Amino acid sequence: MLVALWIVNGLLALAMLGGGGMKLVTPKATLAERGMAWTEDFSAGTVKAIAALEVVGALGLVLPLLTGIAPILTPLAGTGIAIIMIGAVVVHLRRKEAATPALVLAALAVASAVLGFLVVL
Repeated sequence: MLVALWIVNGLLALAMLGGGGMKLVTPKATLAERGMAWTEDFSAGTVKAIAALEVVGALGLVLPLLTGIAPILTPLAGTGIAIIMIGAVVVHLRRKEAATPALVLAALAVASAVLGFLVVL
């Protein structure tokens, strides 16, 4: 089960680090121009906060498990990312946009949290 956790967390961490990092360094107007129309519904600060939470969540998926320091943080990070991605699904559905990528990441995050709790506890 530990191998499955590492695979799921690695994939999820790469996706969240890439997406969150890009949103963190790119201005809100540029994000909207590049197809992230949902950013129009949020302030620039909120978009940056979401991005920062995604980056911190990605680090939380890997670092505690890798170092052995407070490994309970790994499934908690998965739970946090699941909450963020469920919110993303809701936003995309309300805007009548494709919610599939957010739904897939939410499912991965739930799998990460479940596997993490099974391995850590």
